[in-house]
Amino acid sequence: MDDLAKAGHGYRRTLSGRVVSAKMQKTVVVECVSRTKDSMYGKFVRQRKRYKAHDESFGLGIGDEVEIQEHAPISKHKRFVVTRIVKRFVQE
Repeated sequence: MDDLAKAGHGYRRTLSGRVVSAKMQKTVVVECVSRTKDSMYGKFVRQRKRYKAHDESFGLGIGDEVEIQEHAPISKHKRFVVTRIVKRFVQE
């Protein structure tokens, strides 16, 4: 676990998603997809939200599945830190 994402600081959301952009320095854009049931029709609706997350290692690429955790503001838009890599993207 990174020193930026230390445990024991109260409740912090943990989300999992896929890296959609890794063009910035020490920052990746992670897209988290959630499915919620529509109250009227009962149909499952897909919602996506993009978060900018801090990545100190420069080791992530597009398509990697990662886990991110809430953090105190690092910059204007960064509020999350990458805690672990769930699965690497393998291009065939």
